Amino acid sequence: GDAAAAWALTQLGKPYQWGGDGPATYDCSGLAMDAWARAGVALLHWTGFQWVAGPHVPLGELRRGDLVFYATNVADPATIHHVGIYLGGGLMVDAPYTGAFVRIDSIHAYAGLIGATRPAA
Repeated sequence: GDAAAAWALTQLGKPYQWGGDGPATYDCSGLAMDAWARAGVALLHWTGFQWVAGPHVPLGELRRGDLVFYATNVADPATIHHVGIYLGGGLMVDAPYTGAFVRIDSIHAYAGLIGATRPAA
C-alpha cells in the first residue's frame, strides 16, 4: 500500500476528468487503479469492482494505501460512487469531482463513508 499511496501523491494537482485514467487526468477510480498498478496489483476502473478487489478492512485498522469508499446509501454497496487512497492520520488522496484536482482530503470530508478495502493481487 505504501507504493500506491506514495505514487498517488505525485499526481496532486492533476485535473479530475470523468473516466480519466492518466497520465494527464484522473477520476477517482482511475487514480486508484493507476496507483495500485504501481504496487503490482491490477484493479479494474470502476469503484464497484474495486470494492471487492480485496478484503474489507475495519476503519480503525486502516493502513497506508487502503481504498476508502463512499456511497449514497451506506447500507447498499451498489450505491458506491467515490474512492480515495488512504494516507494515514485520517487523510486520503483522491480525485473528487468535475472542476476539482487530485488533492488530499480528510476521509470524513464526504458523507457516506461505507468502508475500506485492502487490494490484493
